[in-house]
Amino acid sequence: MTDAPQISATSNPYGLDAVDRQIVALLHENARIPNVDLAKRVGVSPSTCLARVRSLRERGVIVRYTAEINPAALGFTLQALVSVRIRPGARHLMEQISDDLRREPEVAQLFFLGGTEDFLIHVRVRDSEHVRQFVLKNLSANPAVALTETNLVFEHHTAHSAGLRAVL
Repeated sequence: MTDAPQISATSNPYGLDAVDRQIVALLHENARIPNVDLAKRVGVSPSTCLARVRSLRERGVIVRYTAEINPAALGFTLQALVSVRIRPGARHLMEQISDDLRREPEVAQLFFLGGTEDFLIHVRVRDSEHVRQFVLKNLSANPAVALTETNLVFEHHTAHSAGLRAVL
């Protein structure tokens, strides 16, 4: 008996088999792994591996490949989480507010929430004055925004999706 959770057909709508899961796990750890090395690690031929990766992309399992950049290297030495509550009469504007916020260069992540707050915005900024200006310009000046709360991030660690690895 294995410790890995079993995936039923209903929780596996993309039809991933064991080889697909291995490919996804290895690409998740290192998206730049050469196809030959990836194929060797999962035990298939390079042509089969390439076809599998293409299939994973076509099926929407692999959405994109990206580089993780150190924000401090670009001058963004402070991170903050800003929670936002929209006024009840302005709920119809939430999609527009979300679209506008996603365009802001400081926004690293934007979460649409169920609960007391409507949005949680992860921002990367130069300093406390920069986060203040971001909140004033993009949130406090917006009449649809009822409340904001800003929390500074002292330390940030990427979880590397341990939960994903548990099912892969």
